[in-house]
Amino acid sequence: MNASTVNFKYGSLSGGNAQFRTILADPPWQFANRTGKMAPEHRRLSRYGTMTLPEICALPVEDVAAPTAHLYLWVPNALLPDGLEVMKAWGFSYKSNLIWHKTRKDGGSDGRGVGFYFRNVTEVILFGVRGKNARTLAPGRRQVNFIAEQKREHSRKPDQQYELIEACSPGPYLELFARGTRRGWATWGNQASDDYKPTWATYSNHSQSDRVAAE
Repeated sequence: MNASTVNFKYGSLSGGNAQFRTILADPPWQFANRTGKMAPEHRRLSRYGTMTLPEICALPVEDVAAPTAHLYLWVPNALLPDGLEVMKAWGFSYKSNLIWHKTRKDGGSDGRGVGFYFRNVTEVILFGVRGKNARTLAPGRRQVNFIAEQKREHSRKPDQQYELIEACSPGPYLELFARGTRRGWATWGNQASDDYKPTWATYSNHSQSDRVAAE
């Protein structure tokens, strides 16, 4: 398989013969408090499609994961229990995490995040494994679990994640709910196309001009 040219048809994740040793996922989580109400700061996100927890858990990720594999799962701070539930449903065991600190140009915290209780300036990647001998590669044992990078368009994650994952985990690689494509990765999602362009202008000044086929 030439992963640089593979894009799974959105809506049909299972059914192929591919088995990926490293999977990166950024699901479209739903935000609501215990009353079922959405925070005012999150209402502007309603223009974007989301998935319920059962819908995310039901994705057949286990079917495309290799017997020994790594999972990097993006989870909002308020939904960490949901993230752990998804990880278990997909057949992985939680081991550690990576923190993204959203910064300004001067390196300070970018306080424009949302939150019910605190102004969030971080997001979390839950790291899980399945199978035997599933440790990270040698560089992973020297890698700190921290990324500092500016925000870009809504929900888009830092490009540093790819270099980190490629150094610490073995291929072949699969990104779920991808935006654009990346050389050496298979991608799946309704924005996983070579002609992907951001549709949200917020923080667009922080975006790199060319996400597609990044080095």
